[in-house]
Amino acid sequence: MINYARQDSEAQPEVTPPPADDHIAPAPRVSVQAFCETVETAAAVQAAGEDRRLGKAHLKIQMGGMAAASEAYRSAPTPNVIILETEARSDILAGLDQLATVCDPGTRVVVIGRVNDVTLYRELVRRGVSDYVIAPVNALDVVRSICGLFSAPEAKAVGRIIAVVGAKGGVGASTVAHNVAWAIARDLALDSVVADLDLAFGTAGL
Repeated sequence: MINYARQDSEAQPEVTPPPADDHIAPAPRVSVQAFCETVETAAAVQAAGEDRRLGKAHLKIQMGGMAAASEAYRSAPTPNVIILETEARSDILAGLDQLATVCDPGTRVVVIGRVNDVTLYRELVRRGVSDYVIAPVNALDVVRSICGLFSAPEAKAVGRIIAVVGAKGGVGASTVAHNVAWAIARDLALDSVVADLDLAFGTAGL
C-alpha cells in the first residue's frame, strides 16, 4: 500500500523565482529631484541614481520632505519628476495642496509614505500624484517608479518636435533649424536631432 501522506510530506514546495527587473525600460533624459525625510530613503534614491536605467536622468537629493519642496519651488521651476517622502499621514494631503500652488504643469510627483491605505491612494491619485510607494524602499523600487512614469502606454512623451518650413528654397529654413537644435543642446543640455525632410536638396548632411 502506498503511503500518500508520507509522499505529500516529503514533497518539495515549488519555489517561485524572484521577479526579474530586466523588463524595466530606461528613463529618458529628465530631471529628478528628491526631498527625503530619512537617511535610509536618501541612500536608496542615491543608489538608484547609479543604476544604468537612470543613466540619462539628472538626479538631485535634498532633505526636508514636502516643506522643503514647497519652499524650494517658490522661486524656481519644478523638474520633470519630484520625489517626496513623508512620515505622517496628516501631512501628505496638506503638503500636496501647498505644493500644487508652486508646481509647474506636467511635473510628475512620486510620494514615498508609510501608510498602506487604499483610500489615501485614491486621494493622492485624485490630486495628480503619479505613483505612491510604501516605505521602506530600496534602489530598485525607486528605479521602477521613475522609469514606469515614462514607459507606461498612457505616459506623455517628454520630447518635442519643432518644424521649420520655408516657402521656397534659399530663405534660410535650414539655418534656422540648425541654430534651434544647437541652442537646445547648449542652453537646455538636452539631446537634439536635426532631420531634413528635403531629401533631394536638403543641406543637413553638408
